[in-house]
Amino acid sequence: MYHVFYFTGNDQKISWEIQTADSSVKQNREHVEMYKNNVTTLQSKFIAFHVGLFWAIGTFIIKNDDSITVKCDEKIMYDCFQSNKEIDDEFIKKRIQFIKQLISQRKLKMKFELI
Repeated sequence: MYHVFYFTGNDQKISWEIQTADSSVKQNREHVEMYKNNVTTLQSKFIAFHVGLFWAIGTFIIKNDDSITVKCDEKIMYDCFQSNKEIDDEFIKKRIQFIKQLISQRKLKMKFELI
């Protein structure tokens, strides 16, 4: 199945939307206390991507071998996944590791687009 994945975040909350051919699912979450007001907007967006992807797999919206177009609104995020560009933020490096692990384990076909 083919999906389009949008996500965003700030110092208070994260959200994501997953569109398929015939449906769209939106989710919003407040950050857990340890992250609330303690993460940057960029860190929050990486959290949103990680949590949203994990949630979509757990709710069977995204299944093994699915194709996903990820819409990134931050060039640095796009570069991290499209070109494997390194980032000097240990928190973000950990999120990238988790995201790549999910992609690999589920054999997801990922395409990243900068919006």
